[in-house]
Amino acid sequence: MKLGELIEALGGELLQGSPEFVARGVNSAVFAGPAEIVFAEDAASGEQAFASGSEVIVLRSASAENLARFSGKKVIVTTQPRLWFARAGKLLRPAPAAMGVHATAVVGADVELGEGVSIGPGAVIGDNARIGSGSRIEAGAVIGEGVRMGKVCRIYPRAVLYAGTMLGNRVVVHAGAVLGADGFGYVRDAESGAYTQFPQQGTLVIEDDVEIGANSTIDRGALEETRVRRGTKIDNLVHIGHNCDIGEDVVLVMGTGISGSSSVGKGAVLAGQVGIGDHAHVGPGVILGGQAGVLSGKTVTNDGLKPGTVLWGTPARPLPQVLREIAIVGRMAKRSRKTSAIDKNGE
Repeated sequence: MKLGELIEALGGELLQGSPEFVARGVNSAVFAGPAEIVFAEDAASGEQAFASGSEVIVLRSASAENLARFSGKKVIVTTQPRLWFARAGKLLRPAPAAMGVHATAVVGADVELGEGVSIGPGAVIGDNARIGSGSRIEAGAVIGEGVRMGKVCRIYPRAVLYAGTMLGNRVVVHAGAVLGADGFGYVRDAESGAYTQFPQQGTLVIEDDVEIGANSTIDRGALEETRVRRGTKIDNLVHIGHNCDIGEDVVLVMGTGISGSSSVGKGAVLAGQVGIGDHAHVGPGVILGGQAGVLSGKTVTNDGLKPGTVLWGTPARPLPQVLREIAIVGRMAKRSRKTSAIDKNGE
């Protein structure tokens, strides 16, 4: 793709070099070849970019002195080089060739396949499913009865979409993920102690541009729906319970578990192994540090906090507060040890 075409699509400014130069991909400064783009966000990474084999460098800014140093390089400036680089990587990554329906795939009755759909070996498509154009279903994946899938989705090997699950456009589901399984909801008989499953007959809706990591699980709603909203990114080994509402552009990192009927607001970040109780609510933009916890029925927000404040611990609270509490406990423990030693010596 020509540099001029990339800039037209992504913005930025070509300060040096020809817009007709053809870029073939992106790479790190260590491994980049002449036609691969590298980026730099500070002086140190700029030096690495300058020394790389790449002929195309994306920078935040470039003075006349810098341009002289980058003599012979094609220089693009943009306010967010890392983001520009990532978007360029998507544009330059060749799309997998459409392979049609493999001979060993099983496709049910009244299935609608859009133009250019690929279905891999051993995949199973249930009756009445609708698969949007350009979508790709890899080997051994199972798409349940009545599933609705938008355009240019990619379902990796052995992922399972239960009946009635709905996906928007450009959704990515990695290997082993399970979408739309029954939620963990039971009613206990007070007399016998036996459990009966509460009906799990709702739906799961995954909106556009969501990515779901390997071996993650998202349950359908019990009587209504579970919804993951546009642009959310879910790491591997994450679980989202039934009736949850996950907002737009949320990030859920490995090992996070969200219990049923909870919500997470737009732009929130839940780091590794965060635990959310049932009927809990995480406000927009909240950042929960690793292993933080929100108790059932509780709400955490950024109200009164500086932007970017990390909440930590269980129950989750501002990290500076947690560190002060740890320091106080440490000092108390130290005084206690000294007191015990004095008492012992006094004896």
